[in-house]
Amino acid sequence: MSSVNDGHQDVDIDLGGLFRAIWRRRGRVLLATVVFAGVAFAAANLMSPEYQGEARLLIESRQAEFSGVNQAQPQTADSQFDESGISSQVQLLRSVDLIKQVARDMKLYELPEFDPTANPSAISDVLVMLGIKKNPLDLPPEERVLKEFQKKLQVYQVEKSRVVAVQFTSENPQLAAAIPNAMAKVFLSLQSGAKLDSNSEASRWLEPEIANLREKVRDAEAKVAEYRASSDLLLTGETGNTFASTQLNNISTELARIRGERANAEARAENVRMALASGKAVDTLNDVVASPMIQRLKETESNIQGQISDLSTTLLDGHPRLKGLKSQLQGIRAQIVSETKKILGSLENEANVAQLRERQLVAQLNTLKAASAKAGEDEVGLRALEREATAQRQLLETYLARYREATSRSGENAAPADARIISQAVEPTEVSFPKVLPITIVAALAAFLVSCVVIMLSELFSGRALRPVGRTEDGYFEDEDLKAPALRQTSSRPVPGAATSGISPQPALPEVPPVDEAEPDEDDFSIESVAGHVCDEDIRVAVSVSPAGDEGSVNAVALARLIAEEGRKIVLIDLTGSACPTHLMAQSGDLAGITNLLAGEVPFTETIHADRLSDAHIIPQGDADPAFTSRGIERLQMIIDALSNAYDTVLVECGPADAGVIGKVTRSKDTKIIISAPALGNEEIIELITDFGDAGYGEIVLMTGTGYPQTGNSGRRAA
Repeated sequence: MSSVNDGHQDVDIDLGGLFRAIWRRRGRVLLATVVFAGVAFAAANLMSPEYQGEARLLIESRQAEFSGVNQAQPQTADSQFDESGISSQVQLLRSVDLIKQVARDMKLYELPEFDPTANPSAISDVLVMLGIKKNPLDLPPEERVLKEFQKKLQVYQVEKSRVVAVQFTSENPQLAAAIPNAMAKVFLSLQSGAKLDSNSEASRWLEPEIANLREKVRDAEAKVAEYRASSDLLLTGETGNTFASTQLNNISTELARIRGERANAEARAENVRMALASGKAVDTLNDVVASPMIQRLKETESNIQGQISDLSTTLLDGHPRLKGLKSQLQGIRAQIVSETKKILGSLENEANVAQLRERQLVAQLNTLKAASAKAGEDEVGLRALEREATAQRQLLETYLARYREATSRSGENAAPADARIISQAVEPTEVSFPKVLPITIVAALAAFLVSCVVIMLSELFSGRALRPVGRTEDGYFEDEDLKAPALRQTSSRPVPGAATSGISPQPALPEVPPVDEAEPDEDDFSIESVAGHVCDEDIRVAVSVSPAGDEGSVNAVALARLIAEEGRKIVLIDLTGSACPTHLMAQSGDLAGITNLLAGEVPFTETIHADRLSDAHIIPQGDADPAFTSRGIERLQMIIDALSNAYDTVLVECGPADAGVIGKVTRSKDTKIIISAPALGNEEIIELITDFGDAGYGEIVLMTGTGYPQTGNSGRRAA
């Protein structure tokens, strides 16, 4: 509960009093609620009802069924209609040209609903005369209708789809349905018309280009023919070879044939020559055997040889007849040799003729080679002209194909829009605005809440909802309603004169009557209660003061370990003179600590160490020279602030320190002060609390008990 400090009088907000004040004025609250609900109900019924119609379009790629594009290319997915493509279609539906066309077609400028400023009210005329408001009649009627139309129109893309919804709100249910349907039709017409215009523009552009290309192709082909004729590069046959190259090929072929014939004749003549030189029989040679004369001589030789063989059986060798036949046989053989020599001469003549023919062909070949080389040089220019003619011809064919496609899609219904209506708007039967019942309920609820807030504010500002927190006759601070101690500590143990959370200490504390010597319940100010208070209140920085010395420091160590067991990150800074927390928590006594850090001897990270018995961390006392440490005492607050950013709680154990020393440790008066006093009496505690209260510290937590194991708490490590 919040508290208010008014001078020396401590007060709290009385929540019960606030609710009782609202209950006392329940009639006013109810009356305001009913009145506002009635006014809202009447106003909602007096409003002109509005109806809403909606048409939906599916954005998709569409082509005519038998168009040239569909014949040439298969229909593909609508990849061009991505998120930005659909958004573009939405903007097209909201375009001014489309809205103006719909307004003209439906004559909306004749309806008062779309031009409410045509008959301005008297108040509007006065505002215009005073110059406060611009004259709406200065705008053209078409612009006024357009402005009102856009207020009633809503176009949006249905989530995760290619569907676009067109919503329109009107006082006339028929118009609410007719206008979205008309917008959808005009949208499809504009898209289809845009496609037809594109095809028509393409056709008109291609016609002169095609005529120009035809002239260029004709000129290029004429240049090719003229160059071919002037360079004697006439074609011979379907192979595309020129006359010179064809003649060169023919002579090369003939030369190869003549050389083969010559080699064959020389080989045959050499064969006959060798046979004659060696005296071998020539009747085995093909050229000799094939001779008709040789064949007849061979027949005659064979007959004479047969006669000699017949007569040798009856006549002696010296017989004249045998001699005559033998003489004839030698003559025949001489003729055969003579005829063979003639055949040899014929073969040699044939080889000589072939050699002469070869020489002639070689001469012609050399001549044609020179001519062919010149023709090759001329063909370079010819190929350049042919490439130009081919390029112009291909471009002409491409333009002709596109022209045919464009003209085929220029007819009516040849270019459908890339969208179709999937849901037409129907005449609405329910009013979209105003919703009488929801408006009435919201107005009633708002009136009820505002009335309650007004009553509570009036109670607070008048002071009737504030209850004082004063001292009782026995010196305890009590709440007026609960009659319980108002000391905002971790328990309800009454401590005379103790400063409470957010409550300034009373100046008359020394006059408090003696404290009751009855022993209080130890658990009220136990270490466990203080640990729970630190965790529940999310205390970031707390300063522990131990008037009893090391006994109180032991309790501070136990408190740090209990807070660590609750899952909070906590670090304890040992600023005691005896280094008691360091001996209890650190692994060894010679670790670098806060004094080393203040003296600037070590970096920050080397001073933080883990507790040997819990998850808490400790910054030991350290072993730096006190003279150097005192010079860096101004850095202590910066160190505490840095640690509070890294840890959930920073606990500074100062030992038996007074309020003046604590003022050097922390400059913030909102810092929580924990007094660890396990063995002090009430008077000493009251005096210590009074000192801190006079120093301006408003949150003081008392912690008694012991840091040693308690009965029933043996399972806690930090006890």
